[in-house]
Formats: sequence, structure tokens, C-alpha cells
Amino acid sequence: MPMFQPSKNGGFDGHILDLHTAVKDGVLSGCGGGDGKFVVVVTDEKKKLDLKKMISELELPEIPSVFICPISLEPMQDPVTLCTGQTYERSNILKWFNLGHCTCPTTMQELWDDLVTPNKTLHQLIYTWFSQKYVLMKKRSEDVQGRAIEILGTLRKAKGKAKVHALSELKQVVMAHAIAKKTVVDEGGVFVISSLLSPFTSHAVGSEAIAILVNLELDSDSKAGLMQPARVSLMVDMLNDGSIETKINCARLIGRLVEEKGFRAELVSSHSLLVGLMRLVKDRRRRNGVSPALTLLKSVSVHKQVRNLLVRIGAVPQLVDVLPCLDPECLESALFVLDSLCLESEGRIALKDSVNTIPHTVRLLMKVSEKCTNYAISILWSVCKLASEECSSLAVEVGLAAKLLLVIQSGCDPALKQRSAELLKLCSLHYSDSMFISKCKLTRTIQ
Repeated sequence: MPMFQPSKNGGFDGHILDLHTAVKDGVLSGCGGGDGKFVVVVTDEKKKLDLKKMISELELPEIPSVFICPISLEPMQDPVTLCTGQTYERSNILKWFNLGHCTCPTTMQELWDDLVTPNKTLHQLIYTWFSQKYVLMKKRSEDVQGRAIEILGTLRKAKGKAKVHALSELKQVVMAHAIAKKTVVDEGGVFVISSLLSPFTSHAVGSEAIAILVNLELDSDSKAGLMQPARVSLMVDMLNDGSIETKINCARLIGRLVEEKGFRAELVSSHSLLVGLMRLVKDRRRRNGVSPALTLLKSVSVHKQVRNLLVRIGAVPQLVDVLPCLDPECLESALFVLDSLCLESEGRIALKDSVNTIPHTVRLLMKVSEKCTNYAISILWSVCKLASEECSSLAVEVGLAAKLLLVIQSGCDPALKQRSAELLKLCSLHYSDSMFISKCKLTRTIQ
């Protein structure tokens, strides 16, 4: 098989490069792969691709080890060889020399000659390898862009099953290629897809459209278009009746709309929306919907009408009961929502009436994060303040006093320590000094 040969003008003459032969001849020891052949794709010196640009833009999981500089562990752009036969990136080995070293960094041999010789063969191999990968990436990107534009064109005219098929195909392209996402946005695809969402849209079309939209970068105008009541209503319907994937996508898309400045609280003050989100939170079989549902509940619970509606649909005991099953991130969101509900008198009453509120929140103190501890203490304060004798006694019996002492003695936020001290004082009002001191023993807490 032919070895690579440089052309007379110092560029590339288009010969086939056989890496297996290079390995055999000792040029590329141990870096074979595939069929070993690389075609030089650039022959015009003026059109040569910049090696630095190619290296920075290509995200390759594996690069032949011989292309890597032993000092920086990055691909070499200007490889030079020492008298020991070891090759390095020029700038890296010169820095090594400037630090006063007179040895080879890899072998630690003392150098009898400090000259560095450009390794032109290796440079050509590196350039050829990256050129082929880069051109292939660009070609694939162009193919993906062209395919995305073609599907959008079909989508503008398609009806019935053809529309569902086009959306499904576009979803696959968008989810697989970042360049396709940008292409869809640049080609006005957000407007085309958003216009498909109406009160008369089938769930088959709606679920595919939302799966695409949730993966795109949406600007303010796009979000404003999606915030139309009829479109939000369709998302809520699908959040209740769609597949688990569709429910999650609806929750995420509505969550992105809620973050927009012009969002109106009445759009999410929906019994159906909140019931659908609570179903996701309570679904014990498919836990991947819990986080997006709680994230959206956290966002909408800042609105008073939403808080009142959450209390009325019985969200308080439901959220309290799932606390032991949640991971730290979800716990933080759930406690935030419960703490927000304490702002409403009905919410405080619901928390007091829930039999698990006190034991579950006390158990979380100093166990997850400072934020979770902060929310939990705020909830306990609201409940104990509402029914001091009843709730404080129960809280102390399940170990609250000892936990509060731990918080006060910890290195947490001073405001949290102050709130803990106030709650501890509130709990002590219903005990004699000696009795309360005995309740503060840490034995049970530590166990």
C-alpha cells in the first residue's frame, strides 16, 4: 500500500494515506483504526483548512495517541522531535526549556543536543486526519440542515397523517443534531410548529410539536405566541391525557413560558394543570416526571391564586406524603412549594391537619441541604405558631428540640440560626425546664 508523500509545493497531493503502513514503519505506533485509509481532501494551498480551527471545532471522543503532545495532552499543531526521538508540540517543549530543563520530559534523558526538528511527516498525518474528519462533519451538518429545511417545507403543506409523520421525522433530526435545532429556528420553524397548536389539534400532532418546541431555543416573541390561552389549554390537556413523555414535555414547556416577564398567572391558575402535575409527582412507577412537575409547581406557587387552588385540590397532604421518596433536588422544590403554601391561612391549616407534616419535616432537618433545612424550619414555625401546644409537643416528641440545637451550633446562615432559636423557645413554653432539657438530649437524633 502506498505511503503518504508530500507534494513539491509543501502541500498535499491527494495520495492515499495508509495508517497501517505508518504503524509498521514506526511513524504511528499503536494508533490504527477503521480501514486505516485517509484521503487528503485539500489540494489548493489557498483553501487549506486551519488546523487550529479544526481541532477546536471538532469534538472527537478518540484521537490517535501519537497525535497528542505528552506535555499538554492536547493534539499537536506544530510537532517537533528531540534528539531522543520523542515528539512534542513546539510551544510546549520550548516552555520546558525556558524553565531551565535540559532533559526529555518523557524519558527524562539528558539531552546531548537541544535542537528541535520539525516533524513534517507527523504534521501532515495530523493535518490529513483532522481535515477528513472536519470535512465529513461539515458535510453531515449541511446534510442535516438541508434535511431539516426540507421537512419544514413538507410540514407547511402536509395534512393528516403526513403532518404527524413530518413532525415525527423533524423531532428525530432535532433531537439528534444541535445544528438542526438552530436551522429550524433560523428558518421560521418555531412559528410553523406553534401554529399547529390549537383547540382542534389532535394529540398526535400536539405531542410531536411540543416535543420539538421544548428542544428549541425560544425567543420572547416565540414564547409570547405560545402563551395564547388556547395553546396553553392544549398543553394542559395533553399533560393530563398524553404519554409520560408528552406529560414531561408539556410540564417543561409551560415551565419555560412561566419564566417569561409577560406571563399571566391566570394561565396557570388551572385546576386541570395542577391536578395533572400532582399526578406526575405521585406516580411511583414512572419517576422521571417528578422533577419537571415539581419544578413547574415551584415556579407557579409564587402566585396567590395558584397557592389557594393547590390547597383546595388537596396538594398539601399529597406533597407531605411523598417527601420521604424524593431525591435532594426534588425535595428542595417540594419544600419550597409547601413553604409557599404557608403564606395562605388555608395552607397553614392544611399543613397542621396533615398527620405526617411534623415527623417528615423534622426528619429532614440537617440531612439534605441548608436550603431544605431552612424551608423545613419555616414550615414547622408556621404550624407550631398556629397550634402551639398541640404541634410543639408532637414536634418535640419526634426529636425537633435536639435537631434545632444542632442547627444553632452549626455553621449555617445566622438568620436560620435565629429562626431555629425562636422555634426552640416556642417549643419550650409547654414544658418545665428539667423536662425540656431531657427532650433536648441528642441520643435519639444520633440514632
